[in-house]
Amino acid sequence: MGKSNKSKIIIIDDDRTIRSTLKEILEFEDYEVGEAKDGEEALEKLIVSDYDLALCDVKMPKMNGIEVLEKAKEMQILRKTQFIMISAHANIDMAVDATKKGAFDFISKPPELNRLLLAVRNGLDKSKLVEENEDLVKEVKEIKVKINKQHDIVGESKAVNHMKDTINKVAPTDARVMILGPNGAGKELVARWIHGKSSRSEQAFVEVNCAAIPSELIESELFGHEKGAFTSAHKQRIGKFEQANGGTLFLDEIGDMSLSAQAKVLRALQEHKITRVGSDKDIKVDVRVVAATNKDLKQMIAENKFREDLYHRLSVMVIKVPALNDRKEDIPLLVDKFLTDLGGEYGKPKKKITAEAIEQLKQHDWTGNIRELRNVVERLMIMSGEEITASDVKTYCVF
Repeated sequence: MGKSNKSKIIIIDDDRTIRSTLKEILEFEDYEVGEAKDGEEALEKLIVSDYDLALCDVKMPKMNGIEVLEKAKEMQILRKTQFIMISAHANIDMAVDATKKGAFDFISKPPELNRLLLAVRNGLDKSKLVEENEDLVKEVKEIKVKINKQHDIVGESKAVNHMKDTINKVAPTDARVMILGPNGAGKELVARWIHGKSSRSEQAFVEVNCAAIPSELIESELFGHEKGAFTSAHKQRIGKFEQANGGTLFLDEIGDMSLSAQAKVLRALQEHKITRVGSDKDIKVDVRVVAATNKDLKQMIAENKFREDLYHRLSVMVIKVPALNDRKEDIPLLVDKFLTDLGGEYGKPKKKITAEAIEQLKQHDWTGNIRELRNVVERLMIMSGEEITASDVKTYCVF
């Protein structure tokens, strides 16, 4: 049986007449109503059944209403059930005490009908809000788990396991990290893992592709600008450093950053503050910087194309992402993940692949790394029949 759509209320009172009267009133209002003649019976029923609200008398034998309230709080019943306390001996001190202990409301006995129904409606609204909030928190957690799975580092090769171990040690610290590796190998994935396993995981992860931004705009992108700072600055802009405040800033392709911007990034790392373009006001920032590049920065330093002091600031820890050609034993696991992900994206069942097809893929020279492999798997999924075969690999993947 499904859960009733009616709100559930329990009346806790040792007076049968009062229980009966309140029950009749509340059932007329279309609520589902339960009863308990004392605190012990009430707690037993509250444990096994999801009541949205409890109307609880204060003066009762065995256990008084305040004791029931305290016990309900201790047993975490108050997370799902709002308590309205009722007493013929109500006073301000008693009401304040009950509220401090978790009661939603406190009304005098015998309760005035409109006052009672208003308190019940408000209490049920609060109960519904709490339930919706818990559902939302649960949904967010499920989405995070799903996202984490999508951004999982797949592979059990020696190179990948070494990389994972390094990430697990580095991530909980605030140490800056330099990620090195060829294009398409998964440097962004490593950066996301570092952020996700850090104490900053609930804060922003902000990515900047330094190669994709013109050199004359990179400073505005990173540090922001004030209105009128230059011809096209029609309004104030918040830069990536400020957006990532409290979180992680991922500087991808940092080898493509201009020397001018490098100097300002170095200052931000040294002094933990930035200045927007067109302003002389310093802004404090708390940012963990993770950088990545496929270039030989030491060679660039020798050629005066990259600042040596910035290199040392950024490379407190260095993580090398292996090329796919150096971890071909991971190809079966990667193909399986891509087929799972792509099946979900296309709304189709996960397609099978033969062992011979996998062997064919392992023979290829993957210059485009994991990015190339994923594209190939997507092409095979689209073009093949019910199962991906070695023949499909030869036909549709002309390398």
